[in-house]
Amino acid sequence: MPKIVSHLWFAKDAGQAVDFYVSVIPNSALSGTTTVPAETPSGPPGSVKVIEFTLGDQNFMALEAGPLDPFNHAFSILVECDSQAEIDRIWDAFLDNGGEPEQCGWLKDRWGLSWQIAPRVLGEMMADPDHERAKRVTEVMLGMVKLDIAALERAFRSEN
Repeated sequence: MPKIVSHLWFAKDAGQAVDFYVSVIPNSALSGTTTVPAETPSGPPGSVKVIEFTLGDQNFMALEAGPLDPFNHAFSILVECDSQAEIDRIWDAFLDNGGEPEQCGWLKDRWGLSWQIAPRVLGEMMADPDHERAKRVTEVMLGMVKLDIAALERAFRSEN
């Protein structure tokens, strides 16, 4: 069976990024680092690093190989949280480390990678068969920066 790994290209500081991600996201680990021993289009032997890691149960590989294409919103990492305390802790850690908040639970880390820090229940509420409930939750979510579980649940139950 094939193994699926999300691959992230960093211009520089991939090791710092991975160390930060692993320290903030529960059940994460650095698996290994390899320095490419041959000359590559990005530079001489030793100038390219490959870092394998997991965030939660998801496999990732970070490549530090100089500038290519910057990260953009076409790819983001969704972190589904079970509590507001977990959302707050992860959100604040990213902002304290140079991240920038965006709308609807999105933020961009200091390396330019997009993240979505969201409550696990949000997807269930937005997919509710009662379209009015789902619409209320979606409208409330669209007005937020950091997501607030209690406000989303109030909208879902129509306790605005």
